[in-house]
Parts: sequence; C-alpha cells; structure tokens
Amino acid sequence: MTANASKALHFETEFLSGVGANLEAAKGKHLTGSQWERTEHDDDPRMRSLMATHHNYDRELLKSMPTNRRIAIHGYERRWLFLKRKTGIAIASVLSPLSHYAKSAESDGPPIDLGELTEHVRELTSDKGVRHVVGICSPTGFTDEARNAALSSTSAQIVLVEPDGHGGWRATAAGEGVDPRVLAMFDPEGVSQKVQRVQDIIEQHSADLLTGGLSVSSVVEKTHLPVEVVKEGFRQIAKADPELRITKKANDVLMYRGAATRHQEKQSMNVIDKIKSLFAGDGDESDKINVLAERRAALAQRRDRIYEDIGKLEQKDAQLVEEGKAAKAAKSQIPLRRLASQLLQLRKDIGRQNTSAAMLNKQINIISTDIHNLTLIQQGEMAQLPDTTELTEHAVEAEEMLETLNADADMVDSLETGMEQSLTSEEELAIMQEFEGAEEQPSTVERAAPTPEGSSTPAATERIGETPPPVADGKLNESGEKSRPADPEAI
Repeated sequence: MTANASKALHFETEFLSGVGANLEAAKGKHLTGSQWERTEHDDDPRMRSLMATHHNYDRELLKSMPTNRRIAIHGYERRWLFLKRKTGIAIASVLSPLSHYAKSAESDGPPIDLGELTEHVRELTSDKGVRHVVGICSPTGFTDEARNAALSSTSAQIVLVEPDGHGGWRATAAGEGVDPRVLAMFDPEGVSQKVQRVQDIIEQHSADLLTGGLSVSSVVEKTHLPVEVVKEGFRQIAKADPELRITKKANDVLMYRGAATRHQEKQSMNVIDKIKSLFAGDGDESDKINVLAERRAALAQRRDRIYEDIGKLEQKDAQLVEEGKAAKAAKSQIPLRRLASQLLQLRKDIGRQNTSAAMLNKQINIISTDIHNLTLIQQGEMAQLPDTTELTEHAVEAEEMLETLNADADMVDSLETGMEQSLTSEEELAIMQEFEGAEEQPSTVERAAPTPEGSSTPAATERIGETPPPVADGKLNESGEKSRPADPEAI
C-alpha cells in the first residue's frame, strides 16, 4: 500500500482521530491509572528542513505534507500527597517517509522497512521500567520483513497499523503476547463504521438482490472484514428493509429480496398444510414469493460460482496454448501431443460448465417470471381499486361539479365587470381624458405679448416655438374664405 503526500496526510489524520478517541475511552479500563497526562509531538521542523534542503519553500505545499504526529497518554497513580507513580504509556504514532515526500510530493512513498521501524520503536520506548502499548501507523504500509518482526516484549506491546486498500485498516501484532483488546484499541475504524461499510457494499450490489442474492463470503472477500461484522451488517440492513430476507445455505449466509410484506402464519396450520398451501393454486402470494426468491438466490449463487470456475479454466486454456506455441517453436512432438490432449479435455470441461450455467439461467428466468406474476397479483390486491360502477358514478359527479364551477366563475366575472364600471365616476373619467390629452399636446411656455398702444383689448398671449395666427383682412379669396394678410401693420 503506497500513497503520495496528500493521501499520507489524510491517513495520518484519520488514524490519530480514531485512535485518539479509543485511547480516551480506554482510560481506567485497558489503561491503568487514576491520573492522566496527554502530550502531542510532530516532526514539522524536520519536514521544513528537508524541504529547504531541496530548495522548496512552498508554504501551501507544506500544509499538505505529513509530519509524523503522535499522541501519548501517560497514566499515573497517586502515592503520597504530592507524589505519583507512572503506571504506563499508550502511544499512537505515525511513521511516513518524510525524506521521500520532501523530494517528490506527488509520487507514492515506499513502505517502511525493518530498520526504520526498529529505530522508531526504540525511540518511543526509551522510558525504561514503564509498560508501553504502542500503535505505529504507516500510510505507505510495511515490508513483509517489518510486518513479521517480533518487536513486542513483556514491557512493550507493539501494533502495526496500515490501510488495507479497501477503505479500512489492518492491525497486526508485532510479535506474540499482544492483548486482542490492544489490537482493537489501535484500530481507527470502529465497529459501527465497519458495519456501515458492509451496508454500503450491499447498497452498491442492490441490483444483485433483484435477480439473485448476496452472500456473506463474497462481502468478506470485498471488504476484508471479519465474518461476524459482515453478518451483523446483514442483520441490521435486513431489519431496516422489510423486503430483504436472510437464510443459511451450507456454511454461508445468503441475503435476497422477498415479498414486500411479511405474512403472519396461521397458528392452526401444520407443516404439511403449509407446504400444500405454498404450491396450491390459491394461498398467500407473499409466502410463495419468499420461497421462490430464496430458491432463485441459491441458484444465482451456484451460477456465479460456475462462472468463476469457467474463468479459471479459460486462464488455464490460455496458458496451455502458450506452452503449445513454445513446444512447436522447439519442434518437440511429445509435449505437443500432451498439451493438445490436455487442451481438448479442458475445452470439453469448459463446454460442460457453460451448459450447466445456461441451464441455471433458464431456471432462474422461469422463477423470476413466476415471481413477477405473483408480485403483480399481490400489488393488485393491495391496491383495492374501485369497480366499474363506482368509476362511472365518480366520473358523472366530477363532470357535474366542473359544469357548476364554470357557471359560477362566469357569473363572478360579470359581477366584477359591472362593479368596476359603477365605481368609476364621471369626474374621474373626465380627469382620465384630460390625462390622455396632456400626453398628445407638446409642452410649451406661455408669455404675455405687449398690448398695442391705444387698444383697450387685453394683450394676446404668445407661445414660444409657435407662429402667431394671421389676422383676417375682410376680403374673400378664391375659395370664398376671408384672406389673411402676412403683415400685421396692414390692419
């Protein structure tokens, strides 16, 4: 398991947050003592120095770098009034290849080897005479030599923690004599998180529950979680979804999707009557669906195993073909005959397995069709739809209601129109017309013209921008109208 700098920082934070909570909960239980002291440490100065060595002074990049943080819980017992005795130390530490990330932050870091791990353990357990429990997390994993080293002793229990590559963590005891409770204490993923991961896998494979089933063994293979944790996840999600069923098949546990409702058995029905009712023409569809769904899930699991066997046989077929090509190039007839015989038998086995898988597919298809038909019957009975007479009566009532509603709406519209007319007075209409006239005429500025001398008539007003109207001279023009002189002095 390798990771670049940003991923290593994410793993570091996740490990310390989970294990830090576990250490706080273990005070007074798995960690002895009555008084506690918490200390924290990191290698941030060393990381800055390494980056400066490579002439890298990017502060934003420094924020995404791991710094090998650690948390230490020191336990004490009071001996006298002002004296206390140290009872033990619990340490959660992160060990990342800082020198590698200082040189190349985007590339994956190497796993921690035995020499670097041994030196780190010696540094953490330097306080002699005190019992230590130490969990060391490597975001990039450990080498096989480091993982198999016996570093634990009577005074120090060492646990190696690393990401498992499947969204979880792998906690390994570094030697014998490590308490299982200590292993659980340094596992940053709690039981509830493990169960949630199982439920997420079930949700991702929900389509398999529609056409077949999902087994505990297949989820264990995908998540690398303990069998009991996976079973608990199965039980919780089946309890939350009433359509899911769990059944035991051989040494495995199988989950499948059954009827939508759980049917309560009649207490007076014995086993023989129950079997007869399941396969009779009448009876409860929920029980029939559950029986058929369980049978379909078992057949689907068997078909999937056959497909896996076919894949292995096909890999062996390709291997034999390559060996045959090499034997032909070497012009060796005896290996060619042997390989041809093996390949012929292998391809016959593949054909038989394909025939078995095809037969299972047909059986699954028949059962799925029957389940589909029973589900439609069940849903039709649950709906309790009205008959034809009720539908006709309701349609007539709805049509009459619509006609009455339309008539009332037309009457209300006419009343509102008359009300608007009655509320508008003649004075308001005259003012509205005056508003319309003001919009049509241009805005002018009036000024008083001088009154001619000796005239008793008031002075005429003159509008700026308008030509004064001509004065009639009393003569008729060709059209019979009085002519108007151009010069006002002619009056």
